[in-house]
Amino acid sequence: MPAKTVTQLTDEIASAIEGSRQFQSVLVQGELTGVSRYQRDGRLSLYFSLKDSQSLIGAVMFDQSVRRMRFYPEDGMNVIVMGSVAVYKPRGVYQIKVTEMVQAGAGSESAALEQLKTRLEKEGIFSASHKRPIPEMPRRIGVVTSLRGAAINDIKKVLRRRYPLGEIYAVDAVVQGEEAPNSICRGILRAEAAGCDVIIVGRGGGSAEDLSAFNAEKVAYAIYNCRVPVISAVGHEKDVSIADLAADLRAATPSVAAERAAVSVDELFARIEVLEKRAEQGALRALDRCSDRFAAMNARLALQSPEHRLKLMRQKVESLSERSRTAAARYLERLDHRLSGAVGRLDSLSPLKVLSRGYSLVYSGDELVRSSETLNEGDSVTLRFDKGGAEAEIKKKW
Repeated sequence: MPAKTVTQLTDEIASAIEGSRQFQSVLVQGELTGVSRYQRDGRLSLYFSLKDSQSLIGAVMFDQSVRRMRFYPEDGMNVIVMGSVAVYKPRGVYQIKVTEMVQAGAGSESAALEQLKTRLEKEGIFSASHKRPIPEMPRRIGVVTSLRGAAINDIKKVLRRRYPLGEIYAVDAVVQGEEAPNSICRGILRAEAAGCDVIIVGRGGGSAEDLSAFNAEKVAYAIYNCRVPVISAVGHEKDVSIADLAADLRAATPSVAAERAAVSVDELFARIEVLEKRAEQGALRALDRCSDRFAAMNARLALQSPEHRLKLMRQKVESLSERSRTAAARYLERLDHRLSGAVGRLDSLSPLKVLSRGYSLVYSGDELVRSSETLNEGDSVTLRFDKGGAEAEIKKKW
């Protein structure tokens, strides 16, 4: 028998395995190990191995199958996979091409959901720093929900009663079943592209299975990447969905979401009334300030007016005149005192005063005789007394 090449033998093994119906659809349970995730040209691939206490088998999972999973596979997880056995010819090994993967054991759905929440939280999808405020007066309010359900009617009823100023832009979306996550994501993109200022995403109440679409990873990313604020309005109270955590605001029901999407007109009227009162009070205060300023400026202007300045100058002139008169009077009074003193002194030295005490004056002609040496016997002299005078002749002198 001739020898076979490695490729020939590998091809025969691959044909035998891949051609056998018993290897075309297998269910295998085992522990994940060596999990690695690759992305190329937008397509995802997952490589890993399944093991038990005695054996290990390689496995691969491609794009669409990876995207359908509801949990993030990690080493150590116990899973059940469905797929077909194939041969990887370049290395001559067999592996499982996995099309479906679920967690094994009771509570696997809940565990997968908690794992997804943990991973998204680490990625910052639920971060409070990413939450945006809901605009108080949106012009257009987007609603992504089933247009055949009760939720859209509740939302419209509340908005028309509380906030008839805004336009409601409703986008019909599948909110239950396998197609729901993709439909919800498309609805969010459509509402965003329509220029909505805020988007309500949700549905009425239901079972956990009915609400599972709002726990999808792609819905969380669609809400997180939306450029306008999103309100999650999944009609349940007990459990918090991933959409609730990713949204900018969570509302317990669609009706509550409508209330939170915009301020009520009654509140707006109340605010307007308060603002009107504030504006009126502010205007009155401003008028008072202007009046005070006008009075102050008018007073300053009056002080600078020519009439006022003339009045001040007149008062100044009168004051100076009064001061001059007072000074002149005082000066004249001082002169009078001085004159009176001088007159008194002069009077005390006057010859007349001497005559009043019994003395007399002797004149020779017009000259006062001060010495007998100026006289000769026989000269005529004039005598002047205090009262009257006389003519005399010198008989003898000494």
